Amino acid sequence: MLSSLLFVALSNLSACTEAPPPPPPKPVEPAGPPKLDVAALAAAAENIALVPSPAEMQKALERAGIATGLSGLVADRPLKMDIENKDVIAVRTGVAMADALLTVKDAPPDKLTARLTLVKTGMTALGGGADIGATIDDINARITNNSVSREDLVKELDEIHGAIIPEIKFEAGERAVPLIQAGSWLEGSNLVSGAIVAANNETAGTELLRQPQVADYFLKYVAVEGAGKAPDAVLAQLQTTLTRLKEISSKPTLTLDDVKEIKSQTDAVLALL
Repeated sequence: MLSSLLFVALSNLSACTEAPPPPPPKPVEPAGPPKLDVAALAAAAENIALVPSPAEMQKALERAGIATGLSGLVADRPLKMDIENKDVIAVRTGVAMADALLTVKDAPPDKLTARLTLVKTGMTALGGGADIGATIDDINARITNNSVSREDLVKELDEIHGAIIPEIKFEAGERAVPLIQAGSWLEGSNLVSGAIVAANNETAGTELLRQPQVADYFLKYVAVEGAGKAPDAVLAQLQTTLTRLKEISSKPTLTLDDVKEIKSQTDAVLALL
């Protein structure tokens, strides 16, 4: 009974007393940089044609009349994989992958096997499974023994290309996927633009190098994920290059001068590796 009376008294008191003013709203804190969802980024990398399959790329190069001569354009740069920074290894592995896939038709056997071996070394350093290394060893042996045609090799590499990203995602982690793709895309753009310039081909750039969505994809990656993880000078160079590549590749038609600029812009980034 007493507790009931007390409850009624408190209720009446609260009804007769003026309610206290509401607390002032909390100040709005400025939004920080968006948090990058690496898993979503890795998934997006698989859905964007960052690096076309070897078969698709060979057909496109043949249509443009620049299917041969790419091997001679590969820069003689040391891509060391015995370092601690896994991000750099991933990008370098992507570069080596583009070198191998784009020159499969015309590279001398020793050059092609060396490029594939470098891919294997990079994948191993990233924690890739033994299956990738064993497959590359088998391909290299058949290239050396001249027991596989280049046409068949394109088909085999096409199958490997389709399986390698899910494999790396599982073995090396999601973060490695966009970085490998970035290296492949930059090196591929560099080699293809160099071949177009060498052939003085006025029309091939529009067909082969108009990929503004890819440049935008990596630009967002660098802006968010790169902050604090790479020297400021490197990030500035990447952002400048990717912004310019996006501008160029957004044009409805690419001129030969545009292609030359793509070559010089990607040269600048690749020199940082």
